[in-house]
Amino acid sequence: MKIAHLIIAHKGPQQLGRLLDALAHPDVDCYIHLDRKTDAAPFNFLRDRPRVYFTRTRNAITWGGYSQTRNTVDCLREILTRNPACEFINVLSGQDYPLVPPAQVLAFLAGRRGESFLATEPSDGAWWQANRTRATRYHLTEFSFPGRYLVQRALNTLLPERRLPLDGPLYGGPTCSWFTLARATARYVVDFMAANPRLHRFACLTWGSDEFLLPTVLLNSPLAASVRNDSLRYIDWRAGGATPKMLTSADLPALLSSGRFWARKFDTCHDASVLDALDSLVLGRQPIEVG
Repeated sequence: MKIAHLIIAHKGPQQLGRLLDALAHPDVDCYIHLDRKTDAAPFNFLRDRPRVYFTRTRNAITWGGYSQTRNTVDCLREILTRNPACEFINVLSGQDYPLVPPAQVLAFLAGRRGESFLATEPSDGAWWQANRTRATRYHLTEFSFPGRYLVQRALNTLLPERRLPLDGPLYGGPTCSWFTLARATARYVVDFMAANPRLHRFACLTWGSDEFLLPTVLLNSPLAASVRNDSLRYIDWRAGGATPKMLTSADLPALLSSGRFWARKFDTCHDASVLDALDSLVLGRQPIEVG
């Protein structure tokens, strides 16, 4: 059985190299999407690694904009075409890191063929109630013209509340950008988005669609029963705010006891020792110098 990791990266080539080392396995392929705004030259040393590929898709991503969701779908489409053998596609960021050896992930997924893993909250949940304006109001996040916030305010004052052009309840959650999809589920997402241009037009004027659009598509689809409400990830949102806590060595006890497969987010410029400890205690290897 084979798995493909889609790694969304925009900085930290050395840290990305460590992540690739930690994910390396004969049955694992890694596809790196490098943000088009990022200089690719510092990442070129990673190109000759076995089973590591840079996506031909290279989009410029705006944080909170629909470009994040569109890019994920574009990359899923590319991986499905380039890698006919992979049974799962797992989406990571360049600041994620595994908490178990690759063989353990493969063994787990081998026993769950056809299942997908995506943690969501239903439309009547606390997260969605606090974030529903992402879809019901106009957001000009992808635009940069002068006065855009005045225009945005005028749109939301003069026009009625927006409604997502999908039947069924809305689903979302703070971990929904990062998921593990069975191949058939990834294909369904790609095909559904291609067949629904109206949904693209609507989503272009939303905020944070990466945390609700694809979950809503999947959980209102014929494949909904195969989606497990579990991200398989450790992400600490307890501090509040728009981004999760940066994990350090102080978080090791929680990481080691979490039962999760991956965690985010890490920054080796802030604390590299936590990755050293995971390399030694979990992955059973010494940290590898990259460069």
